[in-house]
Amino acid sequence: ALLCYTYKTYISASMSEALYFVNYLHPALMWLLLGLSGYALFLGYKVTQLRSADPETHKQLTKGHFSARHFQVGRIIVALMVLGTFVGMLVTYLDNDKLLIKPHLVVGIGMSCLVIMSVALIPLIQQGKLIARRIHVSLNLLMFALFFWQAVSGMQLLNDIRENYLL
Repeated sequence: ALLCYTYKTYISASMSEALYFVNYLHPALMWLLLGLSGYALFLGYKVTQLRSADPETHKQLTKGHFSARHFQVGRIIVALMVLGTFVGMLVTYLDNDKLLIKPHLVVGIGMSCLVIMSVALIPLIQQGKLIARRIHVSLNLLMFALFFWQAVSGMQLLNDIRENYLL
């Protein structure tokens, strides 16, 4: 019985240490995603410039393949956003034996929804629907603004986790 208790204590301690480091997976992924979102914003701006450029500028901007790069980065963002949301929820659940419904979680889920809705507009954008393009830009700007609030609140949560593990 003592051996079994010792083994369970060892497993529990090892799991606790592993969870401590897994807590950093979500923030690292989200900081990467914030940078990628900024890059996608830059590429989207370049695509906008391309559409309204004079012929000479248009010729130079076309060489940058901004539209294709914007599309590719956007696909990566959607995948990482959904993955990051679920990783964050899983780590919270494993750490607390329940999912803590806090503003950071609600806003994170909302941001995932914004990104998915934005991507759903791509077929309409490709058909030249201006309203779809404007909604796409608006949704992504809102998501990008919320991302900064998430970064601050996430770092506060990470600091709380670090302090709890050090106790």
